Amino acid sequence: MQTWAKKNLLKTLTMAVLSERQGIHRLPQHKYVDAVRWLPPLSAFDRFAVLALFDSDSDSDSYSIEIHSLQQNPLSLHPLSSWTSPSRISSLKTSQFLQKTIIAASTFSGSLHFLFSNSSDASLESEVSVPEGALHSVPVSCVDLMDGGGECVTVGEDGKVNLVSVGNSTLNYRRLFDSSGLVSYTAAKWASPVEFATGGYGFGLQWWDQRKPGGPVSQFKGNRDQKLTSGIVHSIDIHPSRKHTCLAGGSLGTVFAWDLRWQQQPIILSGAGAGAGNTAVQSISESEVWEVQYDRCMKSNTSSTRILPAMICSEDGILAVIEKGEEPIELLAEPCAINSFDIDRNNPLDVICSLEWEAVAILTRQ
Repeated sequence: MQTWAKKNLLKTLTMAVLSERQGIHRLPQHKYVDAVRWLPPLSAFDRFAVLALFDSDSDSDSYSIEIHSLQQNPLSLHPLSSWTSPSRISSLKTSQFLQKTIIAASTFSGSLHFLFSNSSDASLESEVSVPEGALHSVPVSCVDLMDGGGECVTVGEDGKVNLVSVGNSTLNYRRLFDSSGLVSYTAAKWASPVEFATGGYGFGLQWWDQRKPGGPVSQFKGNRDQKLTSGIVHSIDIHPSRKHTCLAGGSLGTVFAWDLRWQQQPIILSGAGAGAGNTAVQSISESEVWEVQYDRCMKSNTSSTRILPAMICSEDGILAVIEKGEEPIELLAEPCAINSFDIDRNNPLDVICSLEWEAVAILTRQ
């Protein structure tokens, strides 16, 4: 049997075993799902998800954000409200602020939109936007909303870093930095009310502190490390209890941690550098890692030098938990890319994923 056929058969068998062992539900959407997020809970009994959708089958391409209600017995998603986007969604985040739920969505045309949902039924109440060209001259690579705050950071491959302050249906924005195209940014994540991290090409990472304007206060240049010679950072996460450690995922199945206390010594968890001379690292994917998040339900060594377990999703259809020195735990093995995922903060056993083949998967871990 040819190698590719063996791999496909193995993946199919793995999917069947995992589906029996864990609660995995695949829910067709009939539209391309670019991103998915849990909506912060409005009550203890209601659960909602936000989907960024792209419909290529209509007469003219259409783009939208939909809020869906999660129903039980049988598990299903029911659309509640929808908002039409002027362009395809490039990044999607959710947060709570001023007793409202905020959805931040950036587009490939360079615009940025904030949607406010009703606290009782999750319907969309209002929207404020930053028009095309005001923040970036290219697609917005990534946005991140501050937890519990009204601040949003945006980055783009044009080398611009912007801060947007969101009020009650109002907003203000300012440019924090412009590299004039010398550095491109592809990922961003808040670490504190005044600090955030960005990532980009060459597996580079930057640390920013608004109290020290003028540029990043610290940088990691992956192209200077033999293990991280090339590639792009697609996603960043920072755990609230480990602000000094930045988790990054990107090209070639690479996942690594950057500890600000040992700035030029990356801790490789998967991918680049996982070969000879680094036998303690096992790579579960060889393709693009589209998203990384610390896995809040996995307990680990509480030492401040220990990297907490992380969950990843990848272009080759893998959803997995990885931890330094441990064998990876494969949660999903799909025949298509997993573009994004989100872990329910109130119930970390529940994970929602966007599958490339027009579906959403919900995984309930045992």
